[in-house]
Amino acid sequence: MIRKLIDRVFNRNTSASIPSARTSSTKPHIITRDQHGITRDHISSGALKVTSGLQEAGYSAFIVGGAARDLVLGLEPKDFDVATNATPEEVRTVFRRSRIIGRRFRLVHVMWGAETVEVSTFRGGASGETGGLGAGEHADEHGRLLRDNVFGSQEEDARRRDFTVNALFFDPVHEEIWDYLNGYEDLKARRLRIIGDAVRRYREDPVRMLRVVRLRAKLGMEIDADTAAPISELAPLLLHVPPSRLFDEMLKLLLSGHALACVTDLQKRGLHHGLLPMLDVIREQPLGERFITLALKNTDERVRQEKPVSPGFLFAALLWHEVLASWNAYQATGERPVPALHLAMNDVLAVQDKNLAIPRRYDAIMKEIWMMQPRFAHRSGSRPFRLLENPRFRAAYDFMLLRCESGEVDEELGKWWEAFQHAGSREREAMLISDESQKRRRRNRSRKKSGAAPTGEGGHVVSGKQDDFAP
Repeated sequence: MIRKLIDRVFNRNTSASIPSARTSSTKPHIITRDQHGITRDHISSGALKVTSGLQEAGYSAFIVGGAARDLVLGLEPKDFDVATNATPEEVRTVFRRSRIIGRRFRLVHVMWGAETVEVSTFRGGASGETGGLGAGEHADEHGRLLRDNVFGSQEEDARRRDFTVNALFFDPVHEEIWDYLNGYEDLKARRLRIIGDAVRRYREDPVRMLRVVRLRAKLGMEIDADTAAPISELAPLLLHVPPSRLFDEMLKLLLSGHALACVTDLQKRGLHHGLLPMLDVIREQPLGERFITLALKNTDERVRQEKPVSPGFLFAALLWHEVLASWNAYQATGERPVPALHLAMNDVLAVQDKNLAIPRRYDAIMKEIWMMQPRFAHRSGSRPFRLLENPRFRAAYDFMLLRCESGEVDEELGKWWEAFQHAGSREREAMLISDESQKRRRRNRSRKKSGAAPTGEGGHVVSGKQDDFAP
C-alpha cells in the first residue's frame, strides 16, 4: 500500500517495470478485413466496448482464443475473451464496473449491461519453443507446470497458448487479425498443430492431449503428425492431473456435440485410462458397447438441437454397466437386490471419485436414476402410479428406453410405459398386470394363521410388503 501511494504521488508508471510492458520481438502477420471477412458486427457489444475502451486509454486489446478461432471458421462464439497489455489494476481503472478475480493468475471481469467480459493481461514465461523454465515457472517431476504466473508480451502470450489455431488475436476496432504462428493458415488448412515441441508441451499440461481430441472432433480438423505422435506414449501423465481438472475437461468433451467421436478417439489413442477405465470392459460386452453408443448419440443430438443435457444422466449412462456387473456379483453371493444395488453404486462411484472427481450433486442424480430402473419391471397395484409421480421419472424413463433399445431389457417394457403415461385413469387401471407373487403372499399369510411360517419361493422368508425394487 505504501509503494502504491508513493507511485501515485510521484506519478510513476508501474507498468513499465513489469514484463507486461515488453514489446514483441517478432512482427505479426496482419490479416485485413478484405482477407478474413470478419467485421466488428460479429462481436458482442460488451466485448467491443471493452476492447475500444482499452485502446482509447492507450493500451492494446484483442479478442483472443476460441472466439477468434471460431470467427475465422464462421462459427458463433459462446463468449468473447479479451487480452491486453494493461495490468489488472490498469484495466480496473478504465472500467468502473469491474472486479479483479483469481489467485493463480489475476483476471478482470468487466460488467457491461448483462454481459460479463473476461479480460486477461498478456502472459509470458512458457514459450513452447525454448528449453528450460522461464522466470516465475515451476514444474513437477513429470514436467507439468505448477505455476507460470508472469506477465509478458503479446508474442509471448501467443506462444504460451496450446495450438496455433488458438493463438490468433482479432482487433475489432481496426478489424484486423494478428497472427504470430501461422494459425490462420492452419485454420484454413483444417490442421491442428501444437505450438512448440509436442512432448514438452504435453508434459507441461497433459490435459492438452484431451483438448486435441475434442478440438479435432468439434472443428473437423486433422491432427498434425508431430502433434499426434507422442500422445499414446505420454497418456499416463493424465494420472498426475488433479481429478477436478480432468472432470472439467471431460465434461467439455462429452457436451461438445461430438461425444461419440471423442470417446472413440480417446480409446484409439489410449487416453481413456484413468478417466473412464470401465469403457474397456464395456466395449468388450456387446450390450454395454451398444448402450454407451446410444447414450452418446442421444447426447450429441440434444446438444446439436440446443436442448438441455444433464451431466448426471450422461455419467449415469457411462457407468451403468459397471454398476450392473457389480450388482449381479453381489446378488450372486446371496445379497438381497436392494442392498446389493446400493453396494454396487457405492463401489463404482468410489472408484470414479479417485479418477474423475464427479461432484456430489451428480452422485445423487445418478443414484436416483439407477435405483428407479428395477421399479419399471413392476406394473401392478399402485406402484406404477407412484413411479409416475417421482420428480426424476422422466430421466429414469429415458434411461430405461436406452436399455430397451440396446437389448438389455425387453422392448415391450418401454412400449408399455410409453402407453401408460399417456393413458387416461380407466385405461391405466385396465393396463395393470396381475402380480402372481402378490397372490402367493396372500396364500402365505393365510397359512400363517394356521401356524405355518411365511415363506416365499425357494423357502426364503418374506415380509408382508413387497419390495418395490425387487427384480
